[in-house]
Amino acid sequence: MKITKVEILTNSKPIELPIPWRPAWSEPSGPHTNSFNLSLYKVYTDQGIVGYGPNIGGNPELIKNQDPFQIRQFWSHHMGGKRAGNSGKRAAGLEIALWDIIGKVAKLPVSHLLGAKLQKIPVYAATSRLLDTKQQVEQVKSLIDLGFKAIKLRLHRSNSLDDLAMISAVRNAVGDQVKILVDANQNNASSSIGDEYEFWSRQTAMQMATELDQLDVFFLEEPLPRKDIEGLSRISNMVKMMVAGGEHTPTVSDFSPHLLSGAYDIVQPDITLTGNFGIIGLKEIASTADHYGRLIIPHVTGGGAFFIMFAATLQVMATVDNCPMIEFPFDPPILTPETLQSVLDEPFWIDEDGSITVPRQPGLGIEINEDSLETTLAWELKS
Repeated sequence: MKITKVEILTNSKPIELPIPWRPAWSEPSGPHTNSFNLSLYKVYTDQGIVGYGPNIGGNPELIKNQDPFQIRQFWSHHMGGKRAGNSGKRAAGLEIALWDIIGKVAKLPVSHLLGAKLQKIPVYAATSRLLDTKQQVEQVKSLIDLGFKAIKLRLHRSNSLDDLAMISAVRNAVGDQVKILVDANQNNASSSIGDEYEFWSRQTAMQMATELDQLDVFFLEEPLPRKDIEGLSRISNMVKMMVAGGEHTPTVSDFSPHLLSGAYDIVQPDITLTGNFGIIGLKEIASTADHYGRLIIPHVTGGGAFFIMFAATLQVMATVDNCPMIEFPFDPPILTPETLQSVLDEPFWIDEDGSITVPRQPGLGIEINEDSLETTLAWELKS
């Protein structure tokens, strides 16, 4: 079996947001977003099987004459990161499409090909904005009513005392009904970061961690930049609350210093964000974290192609022992199934227990409705 053609599918019209969106990592002066765009690879084989993956900028020529079943060779050559030159090609979306093809040929979901263990996986609702305390309390109550058992809230207001007051108010309002997770965004690598964005000092991060620990926070995400391994280790060792991070970590091997030092209790790789992980990389990171007695709770990017990145992440995490939950961006009225899963006839949603069922259809387990998509580029890859 060989790859013969790759098309780029995009939404024919932008996915309009109900209100302008400025996420916490763009506060206080970054731009607003008014719509999402969607871009997918559609990969064809000489046997008529088609696979899909998120287009994150990788050159489709990388899979010319590629046998999908030789996927480990593809990953090692273009994404592994263990030797100079075999990473940085942003090939994760192509690797995901190859896995979709393999599953469809085998007539099995990817999770079964990797040794499935779980049929359902808990998720947490990842909010995205800095709301005032009253709004935040009401939002958390509404998310609990929808069935979420864990919710991530954003920190980094101009005064960190306001962050603490908000978390305290939420905890007092909802008690122990829900796990509270917080994200300080101190490893902010966003291109839309405003000039007024101030990073916490080590002292501030340690003080915040101590206070949040008293509020029974489940994990504190990115209290310091990723490269401050010593500072992250000190925070992790001084509180019972877990320290999480790693969404911008570039390769699998770059997690090793954080795991060896105890800087992260929870690793949060994103299957596509840095371009080098994909399905194989995510599985390897989970195994490495498990070796060190750490958890993995993958980051999942919100946006027009969220649904396919989430589907791939879900398939991998169904095969590991150390994943207590997965990120599920949900911040109405902006981050919703209508804006993030617009091309799925059956969007992902939580069951009564706050979990999402792992699809059992072949490949990634999703059916993409192409009615609102158009082909914008195509590569013929025949020899």
